[in-house]
Amino acid sequence: MTPTTVTLDDIEAAAERLSGVIRELPIAGARWLDDRVGGRVHLITENLQRAGSFKIRGAYNRITLLSEEERARGVVAASAGNHAQGVALAAQILGVRATVFMPEGATIPKVQATRAYGAEVRFAGSTIDEALASAIAFGDETGAVLIHPFDHVDIVAGQGTLGLEILRKVPDVRTIVVCTGGGGLLAGIAMAVKSQRPDVRIVGVQAQDAAAYPASLAAGHPVALDRMATMADGIAVGRPGAVPFAIVQDYVDDIETVSEVEISRAVLLLLERAKMLVEPAGAAATAAVLANPRSFEPPVAVVVSGGNVDSLLLLRIIRHGLAAAGRYLTVTVRVPDKPGSLARLLAEVKDLQANVLEVQHDRLDAGLGVDEVDIVVQMETRGHEHCEEVLGVLSGRYRVVSQSIDRDA
Repeated sequence: MTPTTVTLDDIEAAAERLSGVIRELPIAGARWLDDRVGGRVHLITENLQRAGSFKIRGAYNRITLLSEEERARGVVAASAGNHAQGVALAAQILGVRATVFMPEGATIPKVQATRAYGAEVRFAGSTIDEALASAIAFGDETGAVLIHPFDHVDIVAGQGTLGLEILRKVPDVRTIVVCTGGGGLLAGIAMAVKSQRPDVRIVGVQAQDAAAYPASLAAGHPVALDRMATMADGIAVGRPGAVPFAIVQDYVDDIETVSEVEISRAVLLLLERAKMLVEPAGAAATAAVLANPRSFEPPVAVVVSGGNVDSLLLLRIIRHGLAAAGRYLTVTVRVPDKPGSLARLLAEVKDLQANVLEVQHDRLDAGLGVDEVDIVVQMETRGHEHCEEVLGVLSGRYRVVSQSIDRDA
């Protein structure tokens, strides 16, 4: 009979199998978070793990437990990228043929990395759930064994090995914050930790517009979302898995959600302050701590779950994060349409020590007089206070038609 739950023994056995396969990674300090939280914060750097995320843990544990006959049929998986790479690498290590279904919008680096590990990549649908349906159909047709991204006891047990590591490396931990999609990592960590330290608070974090767990927990069973919209594709899962859901329901203390602005700010700060390249899904837990730092009792372990991010997406995220942090300001100023107006405005901006990034002229607005022009100036600032200073000076000397600054970030 197939087991339906995970035990501490399962996780400890998985840790034995993974010995020598996964990297032993350092715990990173985060002084820039310590002051906000009011105590020690530790970053759990799974973005540096083999294949760029924690996913190798569950994938290897699942595939290594297959029978020889099952391995001969090959494996199939569905993923936006991290599980794909974890399965592809695990299959390569174990000499098993792998086919991976990815959503049409999967990022190029994740696709290329999956292929580089030897897997065949096929595209299906626009979400993980649609790709998963195709993977299941492929398995039914060919006999390939499905390696589910989160809804299997062997996957959850493999991910739970990270919980054992956290307890070993941060023995006095009081709170563990975990990025959450389908719930495999959260469930595994919760089982590993709560079985030994029931006093530790476990918090799962989901993207606000792709959060299936809050409604599911309220209903008492997995509930599918109607729609999802988030840059954090790695945790954009429309329905919790039955196996992790049962564990999350019993062992996880809280589920929190974070906005796209909060995620982008976390990606930016991890890059600037921790010198870590982290994908949006991998930064969700950090985003939650940044959003409400005093709600997490220290010492806090924050899981940084993955670092596989497309360079073009990273560029957009950084710009979004800078804007959210008040470091971009766009101002439209209406001035007389005559020589010297632009020079005077730019001199004012220079004196305010703001860096001009782009300037545009608009003479087509219906509200303009015949002798007027709108000058749109995009500038780089030092933060919200500097933005307010720039706006205050410009508003006192010019007619400011519009401004763009995120005051809630």
